[in-house]
Amino acid sequence: MLKIINTKNTVFILLATIIFASCGIAVRQEPSGQETNGILPEQAYTADNFETAGSHYPVTIENFNFARETVGITFEKAPEKVLAVYQNSIETMLALGLEDRIIAAAGLDHSVKPEFSEAFDTVNYLTGRAPDRETVTMMQPDFILSWYSYFNERNLGDVNYWNGIGVNTFMSRNSGASVDRTLENEYLDILDLGIIFNAEDKAEQIVNEIKEEVNKVFSYASAAETQKSVLVIEFFSEHITVYGSASLGGDMVMQLGADLISVEGNRAGVEDIIALDPDVVFIVYMDSETEDGEIEDRSQTSIERMTLDPRFASLFAVTSGNVHSIQLGEMYCSGIRTIDGILKFAKGIYPELYQ
Repeated sequence: MLKIINTKNTVFILLATIIFASCGIAVRQEPSGQETNGILPEQAYTADNFETAGSHYPVTIENFNFARETVGITFEKAPEKVLAVYQNSIETMLALGLEDRIIAAAGLDHSVKPEFSEAFDTVNYLTGRAPDRETVTMMQPDFILSWYSYFNERNLGDVNYWNGIGVNTFMSRNSGASVDRTLENEYLDILDLGIIFNAEDKAEQIVNEIKEEVNKVFSYASAAETQKSVLVIEFFSEHITVYGSASLGGDMVMQLGADLISVEGNRAGVEDIIALDPDVVFIVYMDSETEDGEIEDRSQTSIERMTLDPRFASLFAVTSGNVHSIQLGEMYCSGIRTIDGILKFAKGIYPELYQ
């Protein structure tokens, strides 16, 4: 029997980071300019009076190794030879104007966002998902930016190995380094990279844009008499995955003031979905590459997996035209695409707000 987990709104969590001046460490401020009063281990920063450009470095950020242990990584200067692996890693570097620091990139699921295509044309893009440790060693990077799953011995190699030979690393929190995947983690990743490269203004601008949209939508949803129930799913050959409250997509939906439907085990069958009968359904998809190297847009075909299936014909979301698609890269370790994911969810749940 399918067990439904009712997930109510969560209060929007503000970034909380304190660095103690008594240790010779400056106070880090929220993009809004307000000092914060809480700290989590993964949110700790140290720096020597980095409010002034001349004293920005050294800075130390807290990140992770493959055992998911926090490790402090110190930067004496901005990295100059960066290997960026996976969509969010590459696009965040481009968004911060750091394409000239990338010596190699790999692992795109989608073409880079159009506004960064010109900058990306200057980047050495490698075939394959990720180079192995031997190949990376020959590149002689001073910084490796990637996902948790790629920092293993079969791919890039463990963080501890690279840090041990003087190569700094950064593992995206929502790629598996953190247990729960949250919007807050995306903010922290972007802000961290801003600190590492002394590009904090650009990083804070990106984060502020996302937060402003989230706050606008949440305020609108809070004034409504009822919450809309939302189901986020992905079709696989033998099962349907449900993105629950521990997923980034689920956290996005909750932060936007909707009632996320979660199920025990994160899997559901056709009958289960019919019984849940959500107000709105989002179907997660990935674009695919054709034999001639072209990218096939699967946004519409993913919707049709439900709307053209007679078994789902009675669903309220189907009959009311509330079945939407969303790219995996917009709601899973999304980086700068976080704003795109927020807008996709918001426009699907509250279309009247964007008319």
